[in-house]
Amino acid sequence: MVKVKHRHLLLFLLILQLTGCAAKQALPPQPDAAPATSAPTGHMDLQYATQFAVDTFADGAALVTIAGEERYLLVPAGADMPDIAQMPSFADATVLRTPLQRMYLASSGAMDAFRRLNAMDCLRFTSTAAEDWSIEEARRALHDGTLLYAGKYRSPDYELLVSEGCTLAIENTMLFHNPATREQLESLGIPVLVERSSYETHPLGRMEWIKLYGLLTGKADEAEAFFARETAALEPILNAESTGKTVAFFYRSPSGSINVRRPGDYLSAMLTLAGGIYVPAELDAADNALSTVNIQPEAFYAGAKDADVLIYNSNIYPLDSLAQLLAMDELFADFKAVREGNVWCAGANVFQETTAVGGMIADFHAVLSGTASDDLTYLHKLK
Repeated sequence: MVKVKHRHLLLFLLILQLTGCAAKQALPPQPDAAPATSAPTGHMDLQYATQFAVDTFADGAALVTIAGEERYLLVPAGADMPDIAQMPSFADATVLRTPLQRMYLASSGAMDAFRRLNAMDCLRFTSTAAEDWSIEEARRALHDGTLLYAGKYRSPDYELLVSEGCTLAIENTMLFHNPATREQLESLGIPVLVERSSYETHPLGRMEWIKLYGLLTGKADEAEAFFARETAALEPILNAESTGKTVAFFYRSPSGSINVRRPGDYLSAMLTLAGGIYVPAELDAADNALSTVNIQPEAFYAGAKDADVLIYNSNIYPLDSLAQLLAMDELFADFKAVREGNVWCAGANVFQETTAVGGMIADFHAVLSGTASDDLTYLHKLK
């Protein structure tokens, strides 16, 4: 009899448990907690840059859209990570926790922004070897090991990146020619951001990308302040009348052709902002997306022989003296700028110090206005 009662008790408890579970299952599902990031509450004010946009959120998050295509949801430390599954409008966004550390910088032009923000400690890898940097801080970081060379953008050292915990690869648009590299990085869990500052038509648009790097490194306020200072310092030059001086920017290749910047290229645009008239101006910039074009010496002679100023690009093929220029081609002896001793040389820092647009325009303006000393920050006079 005791055993029968015991069985009945067990059966009752089992039924009670089952009906309790059924009762729980019958309850309506409870809504998940609302994601920390829901809808934008504002936008970053961009004065010149057109290749990226930023939507801001009340909780400090930011949605970065590059070239109207790729999106990155930046969530600051301390904020709840949003559940993308609950946010269909952000389904294609890459979620990144900021400030980011241990990044791989395969776009050398962005290094200067990290330097200006005192945020080089957010980088761990670079695709540029120490000897190829004109930025002293980058060379020093590679020598002391705080920055590691991780191979060229098209063939990075994947094992090193993974073993050292790379959090983001910042690439330039050259990566589009090597899609397999991006696929491999992302398959290893390394997000990729392709920056397009080189597509900005206004020189200050390029410099304004520092605001994006400020977001990535947690230094948005510093980036805003830097950009405001630089643009304010440039106002007197930008508001001044043209100097009326003509100027050509070029280098001679080993094959004998002359490489010139296209009208509308960011560098020729800087010369125009500095008060110059860029020549040769008849070059058609619409036939391809390249910023430079090779022309025959005779064509360069026709377009630039009467230019008031010549600026030689020694970033690729260094030049130290006027005699070296004359040894390249006897045609240069007939150029007005050569006869009048108004030939200048630009070094690698013109191309690697991308946030120094203000200083470069100031140097160009000094040369064009005739107020320059022989050695400026970004130019030196050939003698």
